[in-house]
Amino acid sequence: MTVFRWIAALFLTIFFSLPASAEPVLPRFLDKVPAGDLVPGADAYGALSADLPVVPVLRGGETVGWAFITSDFVSTTGYSGKPIDVLVAVGPDATVQGVKLVKHSEPIVLIGIPESEMRAVTEAYAGLDLVAEAESGGTAHELDIISGATVTVMVIDDSIVRAGLKVARALGLGGLKAAVDTGPKFELNPDAPAATDWMTLEGDGTLRRLSLDVGQINAAFEAMGNPEATRRALTEAPETTFIEMQAALVSHPAIAEALLGEAEARNIANWLEDGDHAIALVGRGLYSFKGSGYVRGGIFDRIVLIQDDISVRFRDRMHKRIVSLAAEGAPAFIEADLFKIPADSGFDPTQPFRIQLLVHREVGPIDKVFTTFDLGYQLPSSYLRPIAATQAADSPAAVNAIVDQGEEAAHQALWKRIWLDKQVEIAVTAALLLILTGVFFFQFFATRNERRFFWFRMTFLTVVLVYLGWYANAQLSVVNLMALFGALVTGFSWQAFLLDPLTFILWFAVAAALLFWGRGAYCGWLCPFGALQELTNKIARALRVPQWTLPWGLHERLWPIKYMIFLGLFGVSLASIEQAERLAEVEPFKTAIILNFMRAWPFVAYVMALLAAGLFVERFYCRYLCPLGAALAIPARMRMFDWLKRYKECGSPCQTCANQCPVQAIHPTGEINPNECVNCLHCQVLYQSKSTCPVVIKKLKRRETVGTVMPRDLSGHPNLKTPLTNLKTPQTTE
Repeated sequence: MTVFRWIAALFLTIFFSLPASAEPVLPRFLDKVPAGDLVPGADAYGALSADLPVVPVLRGGETVGWAFITSDFVSTTGYSGKPIDVLVAVGPDATVQGVKLVKHSEPIVLIGIPESEMRAVTEAYAGLDLVAEAESGGTAHELDIISGATVTVMVIDDSIVRAGLKVARALGLGGLKAAVDTGPKFELNPDAPAATDWMTLEGDGTLRRLSLDVGQINAAFEAMGNPEATRRALTEAPETTFIEMQAALVSHPAIAEALLGEAEARNIANWLEDGDHAIALVGRGLYSFKGSGYVRGGIFDRIVLIQDDISVRFRDRMHKRIVSLAAEGAPAFIEADLFKIPADSGFDPTQPFRIQLLVHREVGPIDKVFTTFDLGYQLPSSYLRPIAATQAADSPAAVNAIVDQGEEAAHQALWKRIWLDKQVEIAVTAALLLILTGVFFFQFFATRNERRFFWFRMTFLTVVLVYLGWYANAQLSVVNLMALFGALVTGFSWQAFLLDPLTFILWFAVAAALLFWGRGAYCGWLCPFGALQELTNKIARALRVPQWTLPWGLHERLWPIKYMIFLGLFGVSLASIEQAERLAEVEPFKTAIILNFMRAWPFVAYVMALLAAGLFVERFYCRYLCPLGAALAIPARMRMFDWLKRYKECGSPCQTCANQCPVQAIHPTGEINPNECVNCLHCQVLYQSKSTCPVVIKKLKRRETVGTVMPRDLSGHPNLKTPLTNLKTPQTTE
C-alpha cells in the first residue's frame, strides 16, 4: 500500500501544481536577453502590457520601442513541429530595432549548420520596415536562405514578419491600424456550377497559372548580383519551360468535380475536416514544385501559401496525389497534387492568396542561392455568395479578447468536429478493442483450437498493421509519453490530446490494460510495428528461414537494453524535450508506419535492418530495443491479475512452453516474466494441446479404457527433463 500511496500523492501534487491557464512566453526570456543587447542604448524593460504580451523597451525611463516573442502571436512551426521563439523589438515608426533567436527545436545541428550562423541570419532582420511589409504583403525584403536550413529560415522569416505586423497594428505603430471590417462578407456558394473544360476554367479564373521559362530564371539569378549564380546559368534554350504551375481551390465541390471527377470530389470532401480547405497544384517543366524535402523531413519546402499575415506550410500528412484530371482538354502534367489547408490556419477562401514558389540554384558543393516567385489566386465571384456584415471591435484589448475567445472556441469545436468526422475509424478501433477484450477474458475458450486461433491472430495483426498503422497512423510512441510528462509540468490541456482521437482512445485502453494484463495487450496485439515484425517472421518461417534461439544467459542480459534506452530518453527529456524527441528516432515507427518508408535512406536502412533481424529472431526490436515497451513494462508490474494458466509441472520437468515461447518470456524454471510477455497466448494454446503438452497427454492416457486405445509412448518426449512416470496429478493455478 505504501507504493500506491506514494503514486497517488505524486499525481495529486502534479495535478494541483498545474497552471490554471496558458501564460505568455515573453516573460521567460526577458532575463536572458538584456534590453541593451536587443536595442542599442536601452537599459531596461517596462511592465508587461495587460492587453498584449508586449513590454516597453526603456532608455532612461523613456519608451523607445516594444519587445515581444513571435510565438505569442503566431504559431508557425518548422521541421520540429514546434514554434521558433524569436525576441523582437519594434520602434514607434514600425521599424524592427533588434532581433534575438532565443529558443528553437529545429534539428539544424544534425546537418552541420552552426548555431552562430542561424543567429546571424535572425539578427539581420534589424531595420526591417513593417510598413513596407504591410503594403507588399510581406515581400518587401529579400530572404537570406541558409542552404540546408531552408524551412527553418523561412519559418523564422514568417514569424518575425507576421508577428511584427500584428504588434504594429495593435499598437498603431507607424500609422498601421488593426483591420476593422464593416463591409459585406462572402462565403463559398456550394451550389455554384463550374465549367467542365480546361480552357474555360483557365479563362474564367478558376485555374490560375505561373509560367516561367529558362530565360526568366537566368535573368532573376543574374539580377541578384551573385557571380557564381550567374556563371552557373541553365544551358537550355531560353524559351524552354522551367516550370508551369497551375492552382485551383478544390474545396469548392463544383471545382473539384470539374477538375477531378465526381468520385474524387467525394473523396476530397471525406478527406477534409469541417472548416478545412484544399488546393490542387499541377506542374510540368524542368523544376518540381514538390522537391524532395517532404520525403526527407515530411515538409514541402518549395511552396508556401500566403494570405495577408497567414502562411501555411504543407506537410506530408496534408498531401494527396492526384491520379488523373477529369476536365476536358486537360494538358499532361508531370506532377499533380492536393494540399490541405487546416481549419485552424485562419485561411479565408473568399480572399486573395498566393502560392510562393522557392527556386534555388547551386553555387558550390553544398551552397545554394534562392529566389521566389508568386502564383496569385482569387476565387471568382461566381463561386461566392454574400453573408451578413459584421462589426469588429475598436480597441486592441477588445480585439484580442475576441481573438482569445474565438481561439478557445475554435479549438474546442475543432476536436469535436474531428471526432465526429472520424466516427468510422473510432468505431473500427473500438471494435478491435472489444474483440481483444473478449479474447483476453475468455482466453481458455479462444485458444482451444490451435489452428483457428493462429489464423485469428494473424488476421487481427494484419488489420492492426494495415488499418491502425498504415491507414490511420495510430502508432503509439515513447514521444507521446514524454509529451504527456512535459504537458503535466508546463501546462496540461486536454484539447491538445483530443485532436487525435485514435491515439487518445488507444492510450486510455493501454492504461486500463496495464492494470489487468500488463504491457502485452498493446505490444503483442495493438502495436502496428510489432504486428509488422511478427507477420514478416511468420512469412520467413514459411519460407524456411532458419530461426535463432539465443542462449538464455545472453537473452536475459540483452533485456535491459530497452530499459536503458527509455531511461536515457526520459533523462534527456528533463533537460530538453526537443533533444529527446530527436533521439527517439531509435523508434522505427515514424519511418515504417507513419511515413510508409517514404523517407531518407538512412532511416529506411535502419528499419530494414531491424526487420531483417526479426526474420531470424522473432520480434527482435520488441525484445531488446523498444523504449516504449520498456516504459509500459514498468507500471505493468502493478497489474492486479495473473490470467495465464500454468501447471505445477511447467518448468519442472516440462519445458514445452519455455522452448516454444516466441519471445522467450518464460524462464527455464517455468515462471512467465510479465515485463517481457507480449500476451500472444501461445502458452495457453499449448496448455490445452492434446498433442504437445505432456501433462494433457498424461491426463488423457489415464482416462483411456484399458485395451480400447493403445497408449502413446511418451518416454522420449523432447520437452521432459524426467520420465513421465514422475509427473504428479495435474493441478491448475490461476
